[in-house]
Amino acid sequence: MNSEPLLPLHGGYRNLKSFQIAQLIYDVTVRFCNRYIEKRSRTHDQMVQAARSGVQNIAEGSQASGTSKKTELKLTNVARASIEELRLDYEDYLRQRGWHIWARDDIRRKRLIERRCISADEVAFWVLEEYKRGQHGLHGQHALISSTPSMSSNMAELAANAVLTLIVVACSLLDRQIKELATSFETEGGFTERLYRIRSQNRRSKQ
Repeated sequence: MNSEPLLPLHGGYRNLKSFQIAQLIYDVTVRFCNRYIEKRSRTHDQMVQAARSGVQNIAEGSQASGTSKKTELKLTNVARASIEELRLDYEDYLRQRGWHIWARDDIRRKRLIERRCISADEVAFWVLEEYKRGQHGLHGQHALISSTPSMSSNMAELAANAVLTLIVVACSLLDRQIKELATSFETEGGFTERLYRIRSQNRRSKQ
């Protein structure tokens, strides 16, 4: 009997934290673009597609891992690149309006991460909470500054920074995942190496 299956367990992408965060980013991005970016603009389509690409490539890579670790590694890298592209789009959105991009030590980033939102509704509720907190001056030294002091502008600034915070988390998870996949591929090989090992085991067991 073989101690190693020909096709390892694969396709459990829904349990990957990177997939869950990428899917949340996609859902929030669709809402953000529909609300704050012209729907017929190229930017709207590019941001939505970049967010979708992150989700789809994590899923496809996980599913392909049964027969090709190399493909899984490649697609996970594509997912990471797509999310990085989306990060630049959000940063451009804020910069072009003269709005702030939160620093790494901004307390609002910490509050959002600790909230552990799992849905776009929860992120939207958090953004509203932060807006109200800002209106009452409860955010301490991190004043909510906007070139256009309207509720819509402040909410857009908060929402964009919230997604950037989620993107930081997703990128960190994907970087770790890619590193682990690369190490596994280097030490264990892919499907061809697995097939060779199993055939060798079968020959030895018959002798």
